[in-house]
Amino acid sequence: MSEKKFTSNFEVTNGANIVPLKRIEIFSPEEWELFTKEYLEVLQDDYVEIERIGGANDNGRDVIAYIEPSTVKGYKWDCFQCKHYDHSLHPSDVYVEIGKILYYTFKKDYPIPQNYFFVAPKGCGTSLSKLLTDKILLKQKVKDNWIQSCEKKITKHLDVKLEGSFLDYFENFDFRIFKKTNIKDILDKHKKHPNHIIRFGGGLPSRPKLDEASIDQIKANELVYVEQLFLSYGDESKIKYENINDLKSNLSYQNHFNRTRINFHYAEQLRNFYRDSLPINTFQDFQDEIYHGIIDTVEDTHENAFKKIKASEQLASTLQLSSNPLTTVSIVNDRKGICHQLVNDKKIIWKDDTK
Repeated sequence: MSEKKFTSNFEVTNGANIVPLKRIEIFSPEEWELFTKEYLEVLQDDYVEIERIGGANDNGRDVIAYIEPSTVKGYKWDCFQCKHYDHSLHPSDVYVEIGKILYYTFKKDYPIPQNYFFVAPKGCGTSLSKLLTDKILLKQKVKDNWIQSCEKKITKHLDVKLEGSFLDYFENFDFRIFKKTNIKDILDKHKKHPNHIIRFGGGLPSRPKLDEASIDQIKANELVYVEQLFLSYGDESKIKYENINDLKSNLSYQNHFNRTRINFHYAEQLRNFYRDSLPINTFQDFQDEIYHGIIDTVEDTHENAFKKIKASEQLASTLQLSSNPLTTVSIVNDRKGICHQLVNDKKIIWKDDTK
């Protein structure tokens, strides 16, 4: 049996989305570097740190992926050179980039990278792809084109001539480090980054319905708001409630308690299910909107704490929220549940038990 899911507002209000493979073609060069950095941030098992340099003073390095900390002498690293062109890369597009790596590693400005990847929206063309599989041919082509493509373009301060000790370095350099990347593979891995939906749209993934039958024993992360519920019921009835069995004497409280636990777990599910699909603090921002929407009501004078709960839950259910992406996938249960998350986090209270 297929899993039941909520239908998001996005799915029924938006038309066809531009596929990521096409959208990256209209990125700015800066966006392309940031996108590449995000892709590398997903590869947490491969690298200890990711750094974007870019700009005119990058010395041939757009995005650095450290295999070892940069504090280690002769640290290991991979270089990702971002080339955002309207065509697949030609050999003439990259000769100067190869020249920069040769020159600046010769000067010992930084260690030779373990791998040097060209990252471009349309990938590497046939000619460049062929060169990158043949280190001898690649070396010869760079050498043949050095004067035209590299000598005056590596640095503004001097001509970098391929002669003397630098020529010896060139001849002994391992050109196998230069490689192409698979853009489809990069896009697929980027899906795991919190910024993927922000960059490419497509809406949030459908959210599974909560299995309410699985909500059994009160968990440790529910104790604060549960205690506040008991105090609030007691504030109205003038009867002391200490555990769930005590509520059996009042069907109204028992039903509210059961609904509240369901709502709390819905709110927890909302927090956890979209955690990896959205930028950090997105849920926190949503929770804050609920807080600011109900706090005046919470601080108002009420006949008793239970009536305060009911008024706050009702208001949270009807708040007009539109700025947060979670509004398209949230339901009334979430909003009511967030009220009790706020109690759990001790940002609001229903009943001050010290009075």
